[in-house]
Amino acid sequence: MSEKSLKEVGKVTHYFTRIGVAVIELTDTLSVGDRIQFQGATTNFEQTVTSMQIEHKNVTTAEKGQSVGLKVEQRVREGDIVYKIM
Repeated sequence: MSEKSLKEVGKVTHYFTRIGVAVIELTDTLSVGDRIQFQGATTNFEQTVTSMQIEHKNVTTAEKGQSVGLKVEQRVREGDIVYKIM
């Protein structure tokens, strides 16, 4: 039984309810295929990154300091922390 480790990769800065997209300000690199976890006061779920956009263009990898749009499976809130599951 291995303990999964979490590495903080960003913070939710905005959430678009209608389209289910979160804007995440990255503090580390994030790639399509990464398994991530959202944690906040009322948020706690995992999902796999299936697609990311920067300025409405699809990207496969985003670097620290960039803001990405990410399709999310559940509602998230501004201020929620995003972790990469290692």
